[in-house]
Amino acid sequence: MSIVVRPATVFEDVKALVGPKRADASVCWCLSYRIPSTVNNQMRSQERGEFVARLLEDGPLGVLAYDGDVPVGWAAVAPRSATTFARNRKIPHVDDLPVWSLWCIRVRPGHRGKGISHDLIEGAVAFARDQGAPAIEAYPLDNGGAKVDLTMAYAGLRANFEAAGFRQVADTSSVLSGHPRILMRRDLESP
Repeated sequence: MSIVVRPATVFEDVKALVGPKRADASVCWCLSYRIPSTVNNQMRSQERGEFVARLLEDGPLGVLAYDGDVPVGWAAVAPRSATTFARNRKIPHVDDLPVWSLWCIRVRPGHRGKGISHDLIEGAVAFARDQGAPAIEAYPLDNGGAKVDLTMAYAGLRANFEAAGFRQVADTSSVLSGHPRILMRRDLESP
């Protein structure tokens, strides 16, 4: 299996990873940290997908992992200032550096356990670096090796980010599925 990670620009491919199985279902579409909750909560069923399609007209919303032509993984990455992390009370600001945030990793069923999340993290790092980001932050679960409910594992796991060269720079008051989240950062130097 040869995985290639590219900027997420194709709506149907983004939909395959973060969209609903049924057109009328209300799912996140990975908008929860991208837009204010008041805007997100007002949208119903197909409105979120239409909103994502409009956002994609302005550029990539993250990165996608492909196995051949099949999208098998997703990572949301954007400047922190363009996300709700810019105002989040539970995730602290370490400094005023214009960092990027990596907040969601998803691998399709049937493709998990093959290292694709590692490819997605590296792809998100490369994308942020190519866009001029001085550093990239993530807010993974510090699960200490304990099993994590897959629904809540979207934030990623500390061990995966450590393996990718991220270091813990702060604790947070955010908790997902009973596990604390930590703030991890990787400085981005030119390759």
